[in-house]
Amino acid sequence: MVGASSCYASPLCTWFVAACMSVSHGGGDSRQAVALQSGRRSRRRRQLGQCSAVSGSGSIQALVTSCLDFGPCNHYYYNNNSNALSSLFGSNSVSLNRHQRRLNRASTSGGAMAVAMDMEKEATVNKKPPTEQRRVVVTGMGVETSLGHDPHTFYENLLQGNSGISQIENFDCSEFPTRIAGEIKSFSTEGWVAPKLSKRMDKFMLYLLTAGKKALADGGVTEEVMAEFDKTKCGVLIGSAMGGMKVFHDAIEALKISYKKMNPFCVPFATTNMGSAMLAMDLGWMGPNYSISTACATSNFCILNSANHIIKGEADVMLCGGSDAVIIPIGLGGFVACRALSQRNNDPTKASRPWDSNRDGFVMGEGAGVLLLEELEHAKKRGATIYAEFLGGSFTCDAYHMTEPHPDGAGVILCIERALADAGISKEQINYINAHATSTPAGDLKEYQALAHCFGQNPELKVNSTKSMIGHLLGAAGAVEAVATVQAIRTGWVHPNINLENPDSGVDTKLLVGPKKERLNIKAALSNSFGFGGHNSSIIFAPYK
Repeated sequence: MVGASSCYASPLCTWFVAACMSVSHGGGDSRQAVALQSGRRSRRRRQLGQCSAVSGSGSIQALVTSCLDFGPCNHYYYNNNSNALSSLFGSNSVSLNRHQRRLNRASTSGGAMAVAMDMEKEATVNKKPPTEQRRVVVTGMGVETSLGHDPHTFYENLLQGNSGISQIENFDCSEFPTRIAGEIKSFSTEGWVAPKLSKRMDKFMLYLLTAGKKALADGGVTEEVMAEFDKTKCGVLIGSAMGGMKVFHDAIEALKISYKKMNPFCVPFATTNMGSAMLAMDLGWMGPNYSISTACATSNFCILNSANHIIKGEADVMLCGGSDAVIIPIGLGGFVACRALSQRNNDPTKASRPWDSNRDGFVMGEGAGVLLLEELEHAKKRGATIYAEFLGGSFTCDAYHMTEPHPDGAGVILCIERALADAGISKEQINYINAHATSTPAGDLKEYQALAHCFGQNPELKVNSTKSMIGHLLGAAGAVEAVATVQAIRTGWVHPNINLENPDSGVDTKLLVGPKKERLNIKAALSNSFGFGGHNSSIIFAPYK
């Protein structure tokens, strides 16, 4: 019965369903109804020239299978002439939807054509009227990073070129070939998360909850302000690439002793969706709530989908972004096994070096980034400070390799072009790009080539990589970099690319920000995030006007 719903979308298919049923049941009234439509039927026959030819007693079956992909009603199974159809569609224990039941009743009473026309009219009446495009703006931001726990401190450190990469202190990693990361050294949930939950939750959830609540505070959403919100139109969409890996790992260790030693919260606190769920429970927000996990592209997927919920009128306010905390033995060991990490242990601050010819892999980071997105009129009504406008974005898939980028960058180029189309702007309007650039030998160059292909003729363009200073935050990377992008729009300063001492031979440094911060009046800014599996994402922000 898969094709049934699609048939109703087409008046032509609807007409033929009714005609088939009328002819098959042989009712006099039905034949008369078909005869009355003979002129229209002849025209429709010509429109069905591409369908399979039908003849003789098998005409109804052939028409159904070749044109409509539509299963027969229950009445067929009890008709002596329906053996062929019965064998074709199998069991007669079919669940009938409302439209099918109406057709079945009409076919026995000679009203099939009337029902068909009624269904067309109903579809037209129920069609959602076009609405004016709803604009989406950024009104709050929250971060947890190795360079700061609020957007101002975080971005000021980026502008100064400070590195958050250091030796790992959270556990003994002396046996690992990589012993450095963008580890958060000091972190407190006091005032943000209940002490009992702080002891039980995975760090990815704690980072998420604190960054989410900080985004609300930054956006001026007090309890009094929130009391005026329609909570059925407030949502949370904060994803994670890895979820509660520490909680799950601890559960496995406990299981080695006995299942009785396992934390009863190990399953819910390990799943990627539970962070968004817990934040919504805390706030009482009943709108869209779920998580997306597309590896290192996770945050951008969450941000774009959140904006779309607002544009479609399903939400007025969305907290969105990403969070990850994988600087633990199993996380470090897994990426070491992938041979993806830098081993520049003796000079941690120099380890992450996008586009430099001496790069030897990415550096792991941890933390969270959350944006408060709001429908423009909703934000204006409550007097919110508008940081930037979200213009649009896009997703594509390389469909090439689990970890390697497509050789010709086709997926990235397509993603950028579609993001520009979705935002309704030209490539010339983009003059700042926060690149994905992770400091891997293949990935940096392929992205640069794609950017040069799309924007290389723009003399104003400036490109940088936030990961040169904080490492790769995996599922949280895109959100933290979105915060950096919005801060660049707000301040008129773009942060430097540090450690770019010997640029790759295929890289023109004219497009890249130098070793010091630079002034830039941003017209529109693009932020890229790509993930294992070939997931590509691009989102676009601009100054609010």
